[in-house]
Amino acid sequence: MADFSTPWLTIVWNDPVNLMAYVERVFRRYFGYPQGEAHRLMMLVHTEGRAVVASGPREEMERHVEAMHEYGLQATVAKDDA
Repeated sequence: MADFSTPWLTIVWNDPVNLMAYVERVFRRYFGYPQGEAHRLMMLVHTEGRAVVASGPREEMERHVEAMHEYGLQATVAKDDA
């Protein structure tokens, strides 16, 4: 039986192609993050190799991942096992 109470995550991964300013702009434009939060998340992607940019129902996270792919960013959905 599926556990629908477990949130899912949208993870954006670092890549050698996209500039940091572009990643920050995508986070601001798509997710509506204020500049400071978009910058913090972009720096996590850059320094840690990934950042969790959203959490919620699986279907919503899959839509976010698809949108990130359309922006040219590498992103995946993962179950939040925390």
